[in-house]
Amino acid sequence: MEQTLIILKPDCMEHRLYGTVLARFEAAGFDIQACKLTRLTPGQLREHYAHVADKPFYPDIETFMSSRPVIIAVLSGQNVIARVRELLGPTNSKVAPKGTIRGDFGTEMMRNVCHASDSPEAAAAEIKRFFSATEVF
Repeated sequence: MEQTLIILKPDCMEHRLYGTVLARFEAAGFDIQACKLTRLTPGQLREHYAHVADKPFYPDIETFMSSRPVIIAVLSGQNVIARVRELLGPTNSKVAPKGTIRGDFGTEMMRNVCHASDSPEAAAAEIKRFFSATEVF
């Protein structure tokens, strides 16, 4: 079984979509192996977004992602990484088709409801970043 990390972003939390989004993942057959409500720190965000931390738009990401608590979860299932990304739709919510999570609930590139790991390597690093080994069941 493959694992992936998801972050239900501040826009998801603000609009109280977390139950709906988690229900879609559950309906797709994924299991939750870890889940917590937390507020992301600047250090966690700089590490998580290291690939864009030197870009001029990074401060907006940090401000947005630390604006309210988020739900972070580990999902598992067959081909979970690719299948979660299909359920989410494209990163830019403005071009995400209706029927996808971002197409139904997102509003723009950053306010796109949910982050999901994009590879097995990223999933492993992200899970380790946000959960201790004893928190993943």
